[in-house]
Amino acid sequence: MAVTRPAPRPVPGALPSPAHSPGTSSASISGGGAGNSRGGRGSRGGGGAAVPGAGRAVAHRYAALPPPLDVALAALRLEALLGDPRDAANPYGLPALTTRTAPTARVTGSEADGGGADSGGAGGGGGEERAGLLAAAGLGRIAEADQLVRALRPVLRRDVALGHACATAAGPCPVPAALRGPVALLAVTATLLRQAARIVDGRCGSEPALRQWRPVLAAAFADLLACESLAGVALRRPAARPVPGGLLPAVAGYVVPTVVADVLARLELVLTECGHGPAGLEGRMLAKLARDLPAAGVDAAGVTAWQTHLVRALPTLAQSPRPPYLPHPAALPALPAVFRLADPHPAPAPGPGTGRHDPQSQNGQNEQTPDGHDGYDGQSRNGHDGPDGDAGGDGVVLAGLVRGAARPVDGAGDTVRAALAAVARRLLSEHRALRRVCRTADGDGSGDPAVGALADRQALLWLAAAVLGVQEAADDGRGLFLGGPHWTLLALSGITERLGVPLPGPAADPREQVWAELADRVRHGVDCDIYATRLLW
Repeated sequence: MAVTRPAPRPVPGALPSPAHSPGTSSASISGGGAGNSRGGRGSRGGGGAAVPGAGRAVAHRYAALPPPLDVALAALRLEALLGDPRDAANPYGLPALTTRTAPTARVTGSEADGGGADSGGAGGGGGEERAGLLAAAGLGRIAEADQLVRALRPVLRRDVALGHACATAAGPCPVPAALRGPVALLAVTATLLRQAARIVDGRCGSEPALRQWRPVLAAAFADLLACESLAGVALRRPAARPVPGGLLPAVAGYVVPTVVADVLARLELVLTECGHGPAGLEGRMLAKLARDLPAAGVDAAGVTAWQTHLVRALPTLAQSPRPPYLPHPAALPALPAVFRLADPHPAPAPGPGTGRHDPQSQNGQNEQTPDGHDGYDGQSRNGHDGPDGDAGGDGVVLAGLVRGAARPVDGAGDTVRAALAAVARRLLSEHRALRRVCRTADGDGSGDPAVGALADRQALLWLAAAVLGVQEAADDGRGLFLGGPHWTLLALSGITERLGVPLPGPAADPREQVWAELADRVRHGVDCDIYATRLLW
């Protein structure tokens, strides 16, 4: 279906025309937005076939954790179609989007099985226009939830209502409804974080008083990376049903808006103190975001709905036949594949009772073990990993706690990694204690504040486990920031503060290193996501 409006003006020569998108050579975009930072622009190729290895090179220029080439191409085409986000004449630009009202439709936790509601006219066009925009970008060929979200990131980072509507309009969308609002919320918050970091970084040289906001923004950056880690792991284990068919989407639907609300409050404070109040673009973005939260299901009502799902699952979580344990480092199980965000989507393993999609099962739904999930130690019920290196149920994410607590520290001087392992051990002990309390929890007591607090603590521990697993998977010897310990320690410090768990002794302050990464990304046009994606505009 054709787009019903003229496409915004793309940067000349930056990207191939969407009309050529199905067969565009990968070499033909190597000089575009994918290579505009940290390494410079490559040379433009001709219109012939891609040279061997060019696709992988382009994908690596597109992000530090590269997606498949077709996903990178789709994202770049979509960003070109959307146009410059700062162009006042662009209907998909931030100045225009921040003046629109929120749609009336909303998504709640009860809609997790379906496609959700179409969010009215958000973004300057109806569902037909959005579908045409996505088709022109080639998003219809992407079947994996995590890769579809990566391809949708250009629209997600502009506007929550528009991003949620596009995620819903993306055909038979593989993204669980519980995650569509959170991923849009994370992307827009990352845009606001970049704006605040750009202001502070640009002015703190001449205004030393603004340096006080650098640690604040570093902590906000670590919190966003933590939430994106959980969302990324949940997207790699999508479930058609919220509970008991799969807990991770419900966990993310609850904890991501809760943590991001704190991040937004800090960003609003920083922007206001820097003189960018409600009348400016950033202030209007914050106001528009607050209006759009109900439509995307990430307001207080949506968070409460997902908390109810977690409350009902608490007794099930406490009935694991095999509690977490702390093995010798040499005996650690394989790292589950869901943490390896740069790898292909884990293939489903056949057979019921594994917590993964069974092609032979009725209705194609995710089957689950009688207790709702498998062991927490990253292994399947028979003690061995599945074909994809992943364990059976959604509880596999807690393998991150086990592995983080048992991880050896190389070198006596590595104080940051030693502190990281100590925090992981503290959180693992907290999880064991929480399991004992959850055994007696009332699964129907959603209105009980004490039971809600248990669900909140359980969700925060899953968030910590996702952080540890994603960081370990990215620590592959390439020196990636995501594989380093500084953001992880800062993120876990925030989680332990929310849990009220004291940190185990003094540790190095990682905020300066995290700020340095954030400032470097702002200067070089890199997104504040876990993949370190290059920006076209």
